[in-house]
Amino acid sequence: MGPADHERFMRAAHEQALIAFDQGEVPVGAVVVLDGQIVGRGFNQPVGTNDPTAHAEIIALRDAARAVGNYRLPGAILYVTIEPCLMCAGALVHARVATLVYGAVEPKAGCVRSTLRALDHPALNHRVHVIGGVLESECRSLVQSFFACRRVVVV
Repeated sequence: MGPADHERFMRAAHEQALIAFDQGEVPVGAVVVLDGQIVGRGFNQPVGTNDPTAHAEIIALRDAARAVGNYRLPGAILYVTIEPCLMCAGALVHARVATLVYGAVEPKAGCVRSTLRALDHPALNHRVHVIGGVLESECRSLVQSFFACRRVVVV
């Protein structure tokens, strides 16, 4: 897969993030791609589902696993608009995802490059290739817009 493919699939993840935004969830979206086809989609839903594990990545991985009939997703690429947290990084390892492609870094909770390099830990039994910064400004802008709307001060 080349840069154009990464941008195309990140746009699909961004569409998922817009759904989260419209539902009042932190706008993070994800898609799982296998053999050039989207097999799983997800957007952040922890507030609406009262489920702390309902992150976009987890929802997309669950959707993909159901679609292919296997909880292991060897050869899969997960596209997500924001750098994953520690929980989601762990899920990538357990699912045997081959590649993670993310849009913008998450300086507070991102555990792939920002606060930790969780996927690089030597004790892990699976390695995930990481590509960051795909459509970074669009992904970052959506999250910033979401939080800017919530910080409006009424005088």
